[in-house]
Amino acid sequence: MPRRDSETAIEGSVLARLGCALRVSLASGYGARDLRTDILAGLVVGVVALPLAMALAIASGVPPQHGLYTSIIAGALIAVCGGSRVSVSGPTAAFVVLLVPVSARFGVGGLLIASMMAGVMLCLMGIARLGKLIQFIPHPVTTGFTAGIGVVIAGLQLKDFFGLRPETNPEHFTDKLVAYVHAYPTIHHWELVVGAFTLFLLLVWPRITKKIPAPLVAVGIATLVSYWLAHTVDGFEVATIGSRFGGIPRAAPALAWPWDYPGPDGQPIGLSLDTLRALMSPAVAIAVLGAIESLLCAVVADGMAGTRHDSDVELVAQGLGNVVAPLFGGFAATGAIARTTTGIRAGARSPISAITHALFVLVAVLALAPLLYWLPMAALAAMLMLVAWHMSDARHFVHVLRVAPKGDVAVLLTCFFLTVIFDMTIAVGVGVVLAAFFFMNRMSEMFQAAPAQSPHEQMKDPTLVGVVVYSIRGPLFFGAAEKAVGALTRVQSKTRAVILQMDGVPVMDVTGLVALESALARLRKARVFVAISGVQPQPRQILEKAGIHDDSTWISVCSTGEEALASVRAHLARDAAGG
Repeated sequence: MPRRDSETAIEGSVLARLGCALRVSLASGYGARDLRTDILAGLVVGVVALPLAMALAIASGVPPQHGLYTSIIAGALIAVCGGSRVSVSGPTAAFVVLLVPVSARFGVGGLLIASMMAGVMLCLMGIARLGKLIQFIPHPVTTGFTAGIGVVIAGLQLKDFFGLRPETNPEHFTDKLVAYVHAYPTIHHWELVVGAFTLFLLLVWPRITKKIPAPLVAVGIATLVSYWLAHTVDGFEVATIGSRFGGIPRAAPALAWPWDYPGPDGQPIGLSLDTLRALMSPAVAIAVLGAIESLLCAVVADGMAGTRHDSDVELVAQGLGNVVAPLFGGFAATGAIARTTTGIRAGARSPISAITHALFVLVAVLALAPLLYWLPMAALAAMLMLVAWHMSDARHFVHVLRVAPKGDVAVLLTCFFLTVIFDMTIAVGVGVVLAAFFFMNRMSEMFQAAPAQSPHEQMKDPTLVGVVVYSIRGPLFFGAAEKAVGALTRVQSKTRAVILQMDGVPVMDVTGLVALESALARLRKARVFVAISGVQPQPRQILEKAGIHDDSTWISVCSTGEEALASVRAHLARDAAGG
């Protein structure tokens, strides 16, 4: 159960609630012991984040320091302003498939501008209180594109893991795989040895102890071993951060406009309407994925730590982080589930833990930059391969395939293959639409419109011959409209009146209304009297706005079945008297 102090509400607008997680934490009896625990947890997360931030930057197509700057700036700012007490934010593997094409086409400058645009969108989403809408994205969609992202990330690491030297560097993932296959003869065996050794340590070390993070041990040992072999073994050579990027600048993030960073031609990309227009689509995709990932991370954190997050505040905080980070060389950031769970297991209790993690990365940049020069690219590739495996969650993927209805399986596989073959934006769009169609089909199957199975006892009265009772049950929306029309228009020619029981209709949309109006018009044309009974508040409001109300000549809207039966008797009596 959530702790009582985490349920403390901070009144006001979304902007007034910024930083509510930090304020609630400090106001709930936060003491020196909690501070000590948070700092230690933050150091553990920082150790994990340091190599991962560099690896994710490289995987996204930019120099490694940009990933570090993202962890420092966005990680600290989102923790200060956010609505989740123990979430840790920074660069994540989920963004890689979106960022690689952007950096390849627009360079570092374009990537930073797209991240800033996405940040503005996230702020607007939070201010508009759209945080809770993210939960309506179906699980097969998120599972499908997440598994697809895992496959793409793992595939992109084959180049550095095997030391391949492909002749071309295509933009699309499938084309890259083809290029890697053609580059098979260029495998660099020392790079493969370093990558396999790192992967082995990453898998084995957690079985020995979990007190020291496996990435620190594996990547650290791989770096030391590579450095030693490079100075003792003739012919040993592997690509490192230093040989590939010239090392890590030994300096804190500096303020600079994103459009002053280089574009694809190496010159400052500049700021123009054409650039913003070209970056709009990837920025929207980054914002949507950032919203999904950050709120999913907050939900996972709540479940593990017994807290409650403010989704709208978290979105605004994520937006601020993505607006400010590019001003210091950072790119897209969101809630990082792996780092968050690591922090919680290490004892994180408040946003101070995430702030500590950001400060640790900053200190590491200032103090360890010369050592990071020797970090092997193959070791980072091995680490990202393992991240991709955990991200894909193959066991859960197979479980969903085995137990889910056929419609959900279709959505899952569609999102998975579209993510791998095309991109995540198309996968999510198609997946949500496809899931919506399956949902509408299921809802329409729940709708029932047919003659009542057990009509009222009084219907046995001989004077009520030709009176039919129809029962409508389920939401009367556009997916079920055709079924409603079909049922109500199949009345026999001898039918004199219809009692329409609508007490089982909780909601009705305009398509359902139009269908009902069409059926009523046909009944009226056939001189069949209609008595509608048991209309619930929302459908009644719709009917009143549509002008469907009592008219003794052909229709009566009643509260109960007894009233409907009485109105039918009265109509038949008038009809008999008139005849």
